[in-house]
Amino acid sequence: MIIEFRCEIEHARRWMDRETLSIDGRDVPVQIAWTATAEPRFAGLDMLFELERIVLHKGKHGAASRLKIIPERTQTRTGTADVIVDFTGGVRDPNCPARLYLRPRFNGVSGENAALAAILAGDLPVIEIVNEVDGAILDRGHPSGEMAAGLSGALETVMARTMTMVTAILSGRPRIVPQLAHPATTTSQRGPAGYVARGLAMSIAKEIYRLCCYAPHWHVGWRFNDDAGVWQTGDLSGPGWNVLGDPGNHFYADPFPITWRGRTFVFFEDLDHRVGKGIISAIEFGDSGPIGEVMPVLEEPWHLSYPFLIEDGGELWMIPESSLNGDVALYKCVRFPDKWERHATLLSGLELADATITRHNGLSYLFGAWRDGTGGYSDSLAIYYAEHLLGPWRPHASNPVMIDRASARPAGNFVTIDRKLWRPVQDCAEAYGAGLALAEIIELSPTTFKQIVRRSLKPGPLWPGRKLHTLNRCGRLEVIDGSRVQPKTRAFVPSRAHSSPERERRSIRAGFVADR
Repeated sequence: MIIEFRCEIEHARRWMDRETLSIDGRDVPVQIAWTATAEPRFAGLDMLFELERIVLHKGKHGAASRLKIIPERTQTRTGTADVIVDFTGGVRDPNCPARLYLRPRFNGVSGENAALAAILAGDLPVIEIVNEVDGAILDRGHPSGEMAAGLSGALETVMARTMTMVTAILSGRPRIVPQLAHPATTTSQRGPAGYVARGLAMSIAKEIYRLCCYAPHWHVGWRFNDDAGVWQTGDLSGPGWNVLGDPGNHFYADPFPITWRGRTFVFFEDLDHRVGKGIISAIEFGDSGPIGEVMPVLEEPWHLSYPFLIEDGGELWMIPESSLNGDVALYKCVRFPDKWERHATLLSGLELADATITRHNGLSYLFGAWRDGTGGYSDSLAIYYAEHLLGPWRPHASNPVMIDRASARPAGNFVTIDRKLWRPVQDCAEAYGAGLALAEIIELSPTTFKQIVRRSLKPGPLWPGRKLHTLNRCGRLEVIDGSRVQPKTRAFVPSRAHSSPERERRSIRAGFVADR
């Protein structure tokens, strides 16, 4: 198979410079057909990208940087292409013999200008991959922008997820095409220069903020609830939320509660701001709240978070996120709660965040936020299945089964209500960790997947701030997390782990605000 990229030579970018495309481990040849520009770009775009490179990207070239020297190999074609991927806005030649003619569209319009227009209007576009041979939409996705710094970074993110989708289509895996509405179109009052200037100003303000405050600074919320909880009400109403006190220079996030052998503990990510690396810690809960001290229970040379817990075969197991180590590892509890030993590697050679397992129709399914080395961390959902916890784990036929920043990334344990399977998901439409959604799973098998988001949860008067990204429950105990401003001078204040619930409620009502 020969793949041909069609790109505009006047706007050649570094992401276009490739000889092969990796498809399921095979390096498939790629040839570039350079075309004339279909329509002019915004004035001074490359100069603005260069400014962002210096200021925002610390002088490093990115995928959106100008390809100044066109490699000699791209000047001639090596053969007749079986597949054409046309990144231009030009018209397809009706006599083209390629069996697949893929055209990326951004909010329904092809070409880089369409992607830039969407970004300038204030949002990343919905990406569609169309086969222009028959007009079929082969895939659709909405990328997340947590890694997108500036206009050039946003364009890189969009093109990275475009390539994710193209690669999945060319692999031959069946695609599950979600129904995603295009973002509401607005007319930007500023052009690229104004967008870049505002982005640079925001970047400077953020750096000043980070000099004064720890950011992000997550905190864990908890409450005892004898009545219907969040899953039943669809909101955060009910008893007031308390905040688990932290020492100031650590943040706590991703709470997972469990009762094991008569004792209840909440496990969570414990990140020391001074080190920038997370470990897993835990604290015991009694009938009225936390008791004892926060204790570290698991540490590795790499960052750990999201301590998913599962009981299996009479044993207690943990799967903490270890995506920076490139694997999904299973730990066995050898002494509850503070001694865990690595027992097995369930998956390796991939970035998979927030692994969460459920049992359904005789199989175990592992969900995780998947990343192929580029783009955002929160928009692509991959599923694996196995007969047993120890595997072997096999990929879902349509991985990644979904690219949607608003409903892909896991946010806690699955729940079953009235024999229906549900999962909490992170809603990153506005920003990473900005909210939660409750999704009902309609279809789930090794070859199918469908979910419908039924409820959305946002921070507000009941949980101030702009962030909320984990939801779990164990018996009467419900837990969530959020973020607040944490001045670095407060890092020397003693831990508030034992402060009263009423004091903590007064604190959050005083108005924690988002840290980014």
